[in-house]
Amino acid sequence: MSYESKVIREMDKPYSEIASILSEKDPIMKNIIASVKSEIKPTPSIDVYFELLNSIASQQLSVKVVRVIWRRFIDLFPDEYPDAQTILSFDLSQLRSVGLSNSKANYIKNVAQFSLDKPMSFDYLNTLSDDEIIDYLTQIKGVGKWTVQMILMFPMDRPNVFPVDDLGIQTHMKEWYSIELEKKELRNKLIEIAEKWNPYKTLASKYLWESTC
Repeated sequence: MSYESKVIREMDKPYSEIASILSEKDPIMKNIIASVKSEIKPTPSIDVYFELLNSIASQQLSVKVVRVIWRRFIDLFPDEYPDAQTILSFDLSQLRSVGLSNSKANYIKNVAQFSLDKPMSFDYLNTLSDDEIIDYLTQIKGVGKWTVQMILMFPMDRPNVFPVDDLGIQTHMKEWYSIELEKKELRNKLIEIAEKWNPYKTLASKYLWESTC
């Protein structure tokens, strides 16, 4: 079995079948799914290290800007792969020259150092639970819970991740479920609703992001 197949098998059913299950579990989620015109497909990757670097570079930027900065970053490397040793050999000014902020340049160096000090392979991480992966990768300064949740949901395709603190998730759920709560009360209500989607919170969240109310 290829690594890509192993990632995809994290979801024990095809996305289309999971969408049907979610629709049966939650009538509002059924409408959310129906509002999404394009099919949502898995985007697995075994290179968690690479995906984490890309995630850091992409944060709080438009897709267009990210493409430019990431292309410039990749061009710094002879084989267009950002290996850890080469990253660590760069000073911050070289990383900032491609458009990275000072903090992002530091965080990228932190990821590179971590990958040399501790295992970050897909095979290793895949032996851990979602919470264990979050605890493990958030040891890296500059890598927060949300960033690791995105790694779990997209390249690792873990089936039951719910990023309750994501602004897009909160905004869409408030609209679809007619919620007027805020802060702790809102968070608790969203977690309660998301339990209907168990064990497929990941795909439900992906539909929420793509939905139009």
